[in-house]
Amino acid sequence: MSDAGVGPHLARRETGPMNEPPREGQSLITLTLATTALFVVSSAVAVVVTAFRPVAAIIDLVLFGLGVVVFLAAFLIAVNRSRDVLIGVGGLYFLAGCAPAPVRLRLSGAFAVQVVVALAAASVAPFTAVAFGILVPVLGLGLSGLWGARYGTFPPRALPSEE
Repeated sequence: MSDAGVGPHLARRETGPMNEPPREGQSLITLTLATTALFVVSSAVAVVVTAFRPVAAIIDLVLFGLGVVVFLAAFLIAVNRSRDVLIGVGGLYFLAGCAPAPVRLRLSGAFAVQVVVALAAASVAPFTAVAFGILVPVLGLGLSGLWGARYGTFPPRALPSEE
């Protein structure tokens, strides 16, 4: 596949050693891991310390709000890119076939951790403010989508045949 005439966000890139992700989008990966850690810690503390539950609920709602904004931003960027490339939902938000394995592992792994922690915390402390944690995985999915929309490698869209 030739990269001629393709913008920098569409060009194939060298990924370096197998275990080293590309430097593109590293800030999104770092943000995903940091917010996941914040969520895990705040949920664990909220389950154990009842007085911390309102603080955890605020953290959860802020992370959810950020997730909604990021999710929509990823969608809008993907819509713009879809003029030139074929983007599927699985590729965009779950990075299937569009991201190097280390990136996919980190982002999808963080999303999975968010889902497991949200379900576990809400199961341990049902009908409390801890249940707001169920909303947080929107952030993990949105950040994966934003990485995919910005840096994912998708197949080019076929040009309509000229008559």
